[in-house]
Amino acid sequence: MTAPALGPVSVAAAGSTDPTAPLVVLLHGRGSDEREIVALADHLPSGPAYAAVRAPIAEGAGYAWFANRGIGRPITDSLRQTMTWFRAWLDEVAAPQRPVVVVVGFSGGAAFAGGLVLTDPRRFAGAALLYGTLPFDAGVPVTPARLAGLPVFVAHGEQDTVIPRELLDRTWAYLVGDSGASVHARRDPGGHGISPQTLAELAGWIRERTAAEAA
Repeated sequence: MTAPALGPVSVAAAGSTDPTAPLVVLLHGRGSDEREIVALADHLPSGPAYAAVRAPIAEGAGYAWFANRGIGRPITDSLRQTMTWFRAWLDEVAAPQRPVVVVVGFSGGAAFAGGLVLTDPRRFAGAALLYGTLPFDAGVPVTPARLAGLPVFVAHGEQDTVIPRELLDRTWAYLVGDSGASVHARRDPGGHGISPQTLAELAGWIRERTAAEAA
């Protein structure tokens, strides 16, 4: 059965309008949309351009990045299709004039961001995976040293009851261990939501990433 074609990309923009500025792509959670997550830009550094992208699959009152077989468990063919759709958009807006791209995903958007960087780690200057899992068992490589040297920001809530604990623990273990990434890791005492302290640390991390790449 052929998957339905995905529509055009919808984006909410914030920050710099300079076409050569570093680009920070914001990916919302399952059932949300780009208008909600673009609000993060108000709390992040003013130098980059921010693009909050709407996921391509309708899900209730919002949208999703992939069809799944359970919370945090993407269907391989669906994830492959949506990543191809996303990369086509990214290649249009970011190359070659905008080589610095950082991706920030929350919840389901974190799983999607993880799939993107695991598939093509050299494409990104960094990835922030917030309160979500990597897309394990979905055709994405999670081999040792796959993210060698890549700056990764990971934040989990100790009381998160949305993402299965086994997936959160597996994600944490891989990122801070076998992945080889340069990890800024934070455990929040709360649940499935971005805390003020995590947001402040994320802002500093983005500032460091974009400054380092521009130097």
